[in-house]
Amino acid sequence: MNAKKTLLIVEDDPGLQNQLRWCFDGFDVVTAGDRENALAQIRRHTPAVVTLDLGLPPDPGGASEGLATLKEILAIAPATKVIMVTGNDDRENAVKAVGLGAYDFYQKPVDPEILALIVGRAFYLRELEIENCRLAATQRNGSPLQGIIASSAQMLKVCQTVEKVAPTDVTVLLLGESGTGKELLARALHELSPRTAQKFVAINCAAIPEALLESELFGYEKGAFTGATKQVRGKIEYAEGGTLFLDEIGDLPMALQAKLLRFLQERVIERVGGRGEIAVDVRVICATHQDIPALVKAGRFREDLYYRISELTIHIPPLRERDGDIPLLARAFLDKFSEQHHKPPRGLSKEAMSAIEVYHWPGNIREMENRIKRAVIMSEGFQITAEDLELALTPRREEVPLNLRQVRDNAERQALERALRWFGGNVSQAAEMLGISRPTLYDLMTKYGLK
Repeated sequence: MNAKKTLLIVEDDPGLQNQLRWCFDGFDVVTAGDRENALAQIRRHTPAVVTLDLGLPPDPGGASEGLATLKEILAIAPATKVIMVTGNDDRENAVKAVGLGAYDFYQKPVDPEILALIVGRAFYLRELEIENCRLAATQRNGSPLQGIIASSAQMLKVCQTVEKVAPTDVTVLLLGESGTGKELLARALHELSPRTAQKFVAINCAAIPEALLESELFGYEKGAFTGATKQVRGKIEYAEGGTLFLDEIGDLPMALQAKLLRFLQERVIERVGGRGEIAVDVRVICATHQDIPALVKAGRFREDLYYRISELTIHIPPLRERDGDIPLLARAFLDKFSEQHHKPPRGLSKEAMSAIEVYHWPGNIREMENRIKRAVIMSEGFQITAEDLELALTPRREEVPLNLRQVRDNAERQALERALRWFGGNVSQAAEMLGISRPTLYDLMTKYGLK
């Protein structure tokens, strides 16, 4: 993958085209000599910066071809930084171009150093805009990854790991309970990788009968079995150049584990009924809700395959352990389904929010999504109630107090008790550990009735 920044040079003079290409040797330069080719290159490469010759030959109607090209470029890619390159006698049109949305203009003759400075500044500004949009999206969605709604430290750490791992080809194992968003994270790994333009192919190893799973994964040749009337490529081959997501890998039959291990080691496959090896270039991501080490001990999963698929393991916390994400997700789903089903905007009643926060959520995000969707469709009141969510009588965990003083007192008391236990009741050592004086510790012990 070329890591250079793409720069489009629109110039009808071949000699000046070559000169500019030489000036920008550090960029991935593409060129165009007229409006039609310029627009084609914009659609093909989506360059962040364009240098555009304002003096392109006018169209038959006498209009400025340069200004017309500028308008069309900005219509296709409004965020592109267009630098108008113009002659000394065309300053008026250059200023007009800036008024139409051009980033800057530069007058011929070309000074490579000055033009390179302007282009570099344009790239830097575009990068700042992209980062700003990313940060704004993070604040709106609570997560730096598209489709992931989260603000908890637990999930933000997962998202940061995904961002670091995505550009590599390391095989990733996603571990988490059902409904925690494993496939969303797998897609994020794909979309943030150099393979994003290629296919993301997902297959659920638990949803396909064992007799069909081998041909589904590896494909088959014509005549391989009764009914095989033509050659069919498998999911692995179909994902060529992209990402293969094997969901519920813990349910993969033992008979197929050896064949999958060979593919992961050699990156070659053989179709069912075939004799030749086929090289395949794919990035593999696996996921399961099962305890793979326990399956290995029980003899139901190959140890060598486990180590092969877990080059890097990401543990996805269940919803009940994601501090602060429950109300965030609830409101996001409420807005989503209200709009989707053309329902008026509604809020969650105090009782509903309390029930949501204390519920254990064994089905995680998928269960919450289904409950809120059903409540949006069925509810007739101005607010969604706990009864609408069918949660009123099913609290699963101790409710967290919302009174700040109470929360602080509880935390303070727990810290005191822990420090005193740690040092066997030695007040001096406990006070030193807590970073307070002995008299202060005695006062706090009196306050909370501790001996």
